[in-house]
Amino acid sequence: MSPMRDPRSADLVPNLHWRKSSYSNQDGGNCVEVADGHPTHTPVRDSKSPATGTLLFPAPAWQAFLTTLRRQTV
Repeated sequence: MSPMRDPRSADLVPNLHWRKSSYSNQDGGNCVEVADGHPTHTPVRDSKSPATGTLLFPAPAWQAFLTTLRRQTV
């Protein structure tokens, strides 16, 4: 399933808590931020350019992605 792309969509939900991986360092690198608090989707954005837009993945698809990563089957 493809994510929805709308730079304003995550802004419509107040109180999103953005976080990035604990493996990320202060220099940035190739990181993304993920937000908690959206009712149906998982918002994801570029940590270096958060104003450029947000990808919204359906929550079940994001969970399946994380499960696959944890199993190291990617």
